[in-house]
Amino acid sequence: MTAADSGPSVAGPSVAGPSVAGSTLAEPEVSEPEVVFALRGQLGEIALNRPRAINALTHGMVTLIRRQLDEWAAAPDVATVVLVGRGERGLCAGGDIVSLYNDATTGDGRASLAFWADEYALNAAIARFPKPYVALMDGIVLGGGIGLSAHGSHRIVTERSKLGLPETGIGFIPDVGATWLLSRAPGRLGTHLALTAGTVRAGDAIEVGLADSYVPSERLPDLLVALETTDADAAIALFSVTPPDSELAADRGWIDAAYAADTVPGILARLRADPSNEKALATASTIERKSPIAVAVSLESLDRAAALPDLESALEQEFRVSANALTSHDFAEGVRAQVIDKDRNPQWEPRSASEVSQAQIDAYFAAATWPEPVDGSEPPN
Repeated sequence: MTAADSGPSVAGPSVAGPSVAGSTLAEPEVSEPEVVFALRGQLGEIALNRPRAINALTHGMVTLIRRQLDEWAAAPDVATVVLVGRGERGLCAGGDIVSLYNDATTGDGRASLAFWADEYALNAAIARFPKPYVALMDGIVLGGGIGLSAHGSHRIVTERSKLGLPETGIGFIPDVGATWLLSRAPGRLGTHLALTAGTVRAGDAIEVGLADSYVPSERLPDLLVALETTDADAAIALFSVTPPDSELAADRGWIDAAYAADTVPGILARLRADPSNEKALATASTIERKSPIAVAVSLESLDRAAALPDLESALEQEFRVSANALTSHDFAEGVRAQVIDKDRNPQWEPRSASEVSQAQIDAYFAAATWPEPVDGSEPPN
């Protein structure tokens, strides 16, 4: 997640050349759009075009991507859609966290709720898109970037990929459908990733279920060209290779045993049960540095998502949780410490996992209501 540095700007379909994270593309001028749509052959390309912000997602970008997807879904000349990120650093670093912080601390919260409503609807639309949706998850892919890519039908990682959900480190809870995805990961790997706010490389991303195929980044331009004329499955098969081994798969034993506990204090105790397991001990320390309430709510959110019937139900649950997190102490404090003041010393409330009550956890799942507007306007439909 990162801060946006300008308002939304978008463009319709163009004939611009291929663009992928890692390519040597110039920084866009101020007048350039934040999303560029291109149609080449049978391929429709969505290019996130905010490289200075690692293509951080704004509300305007969400709106235009959704509109273009709806158009391409019905277009007979579009066989495949591909999502790419401009610039060297990555596909997408997440949402506009500074705008959310400002809305939480000085606004009425309505802009944030409207953003999440549209963002989560886009996540669902990507998951049910009727044509191949290929996400090139090259470089950094965090938070909202996971929502744009990991619900696609064809999810490609490279040697440069770093996927993560950093929410508990800023007092927030995984969203954009991540609770649906992570609750269905092998064993307890999804819970481990959510609570630690860690990042994973290509092999682990595939193991956890956030990606499908591994393509070396140097081959992505050729893959894009192939997608212009070739079936998505066949094109990806031409360029994909065996992914690196998953480190998490090798750690499944202690991860599954520790995260089988019902509570965060129980998980921490199990992680520290074997003094010789340095990875487990380090994991416990990592979790304890995150927001205790956010970690506890994340655990509860994944547990509840595991029993839900579909992605849409998980997104509805996440909307309630996000709305309640917006007004929490720890979200404002986490963003202040990590993004605004950057002192890296958040003062969480409660201060430890043992102080978090079930009533505090349950409050995050209460029905979300639109705040009273400061300008008398009505909430969006």
